[in-house]
Amino acid sequence: QVQLVESGGGLVQAGGSLRLSCAASGIIPRIGNMGWYRQAPGKQRELVAAITSGGVTNYADSVKGRFTISRDNAKNTVYLQMNSLKPEDTAVYYCNADVQSWVSRDYIPYWGQGTQVTVSS
Repeated sequence: QVQLVESGGGLVQAGGSLRLSCAASGIIPRIGNMGWYRQAPGKQRELVAAITSGGVTNYADSVKGRFTISRDNAKNTVYLQMNSLKPEDTAVYYCNADVQSWVSRDYIPYWGQGTQVTVSS
């Protein structure tokens, strides 16, 4: 069974920084794309940033220049460095990873449990 465990959320003032981490554990032959999503109250879950296994990144327009996604393939971990945080960044942040099944070799999406990020003005 594959699990994604997130850490690093919390309360920060506007202009501050936080670093989220998400570690995958279990039987993992390979991980494809990894990403971070967020969901604010009353809103749909949205993509924040994504990274391929080769390190190609993609960001939502709202976070470009402020957030940086990275990954450590040896540790099956993805990170999100968030700088210059704004109150509108307040949300529950979820990590996502496409994990290869050791049985079928298909890539299956897994989600973390979510971590709260609150930015005060």
